[in-house]
Amino acid sequence: MRFESFSFSPEILRAISDCGYQQMTPIQQQAIPAIRRGQDVLASAQTGTGKTAAFALPILQKMVENPSETLKSNARVLILTPTRELAAQVADNVTAYCKYLNFSVLTIYGGVKVETQAQKLKRGADVIVATPGRLLEHLTACNLSLSNVDFLVLDEADRMLDMGFSADIQKILQAVNKKRQNLLFSATFSSAVKKLANDMMVKPQVISVDKQNTTADTVSQVVYPVEQRRKRELLSELIGKKNWQQVLVFTATREAADTLVKELNLDGIPSEVVHGEKAQGSRRRALREFVAGKVRVLVATEVAARGLDIPSLEYVVNYDLPFLAEDYVHRIGRTGRAGKTGVAISFVSREEERTLADIEKLIGQQIRRVTVPGYEVGSRELLLKQLQTRRSFAKKQQRTDNVGAQVIAEKNMQGRRVKVKVGQPSKANKLK
Repeated sequence: MRFESFSFSPEILRAISDCGYQQMTPIQQQAIPAIRRGQDVLASAQTGTGKTAAFALPILQKMVENPSETLKSNARVLILTPTRELAAQVADNVTAYCKYLNFSVLTIYGGVKVETQAQKLKRGADVIVATPGRLLEHLTACNLSLSNVDFLVLDEADRMLDMGFSADIQKILQAVNKKRQNLLFSATFSSAVKKLANDMMVKPQVISVDKQNTTADTVSQVVYPVEQRRKRELLSELIGKKNWQQVLVFTATREAADTLVKELNLDGIPSEVVHGEKAQGSRRRALREFVAGKVRVLVATEVAARGLDIPSLEYVVNYDLPFLAEDYVHRIGRTGRAGKTGVAISFVSREEERTLADIEKLIGQQIRRVTVPGYEVGSRELLLKQLQTRRSFAKKQQRTDNVGAQVIAEKNMQGRRVKVKVGQPSKANKLK
């Protein structure tokens, strides 16, 4: 189905054409008509399904059809996102859709001076894209009013709740115009998401375009068993031998990300890092260089990668498996988008086998395993059996300071026997 089927204004259709969009994605086909009808929408859609256009385009069309008579300082659209990276990306997309319209877009998130944002809020905007925490700061300081918001969008609602924004969202809901249209997009319909939907929506149109917690058919998945200490070595070897040119790598911690980037650069592989401790300007520069091909590898932590939109990304590497199996689906969803193919690689150490089993159970399939010669690890089946066995330990023996007994124990560990009278100091221990 093409966008012309929904009678968008010539200005919006022109912007859509500039973006290179032709055929609608499933979420767009189902969400756009419901939003145009004025219904509340509760939609489940994975990352990379075109959900930003699914809610932004019909909202803009309704704004064109029903011009506001209020001051421009009072925003008509509020879009909440879990991270500033996602906020920036959504704002960029909406700005592109507004290219030939007289609508303005403003982003509000942390990492920028509150005073600077307050000045921009006074000048006003038609669309505000914000993270809950920083928006609440401005509300508390009376830097803006949400009394004229006609459209409220919660993008990646499940992630916002996982990050602890539930209380902030409830406070924001109290400040928003009660006569509004609510749109909630989430990768999963968890109990928390359903409760939030019940609190804020009226008879919503429920849309689910994909089976939840599944991976796209366009993504080829593979597991490389490897000891933790040799992961960096294997990554460098695969990038070099297979000539991977654009690789997004996930690590478990910021420290691991920083260390990995340093070592990859020492290996001659141009790499950059994005995580919460990096300044916003530094993160944007790293992303620009990665997209432009100046940087071969972009290393990121879980939260920092939310909202990263990297066109035609071919490779995603789980250097460390995520703590939550559900996050695996989010991670690899950054490749294989819009019908293009991608590869998701996971490095799995012996200690991560249980997490891998949880992931395979969640997605309903066993991931293909490839063993690289020279990087073999112990038996997977034996390790899983050991992990599942709960051992009961007897009471620990109390430490003794008997010198003779300690010497015997140490020598036995080395496979040699010595004759020492227990309770008597050995010749080596006699004071001279």
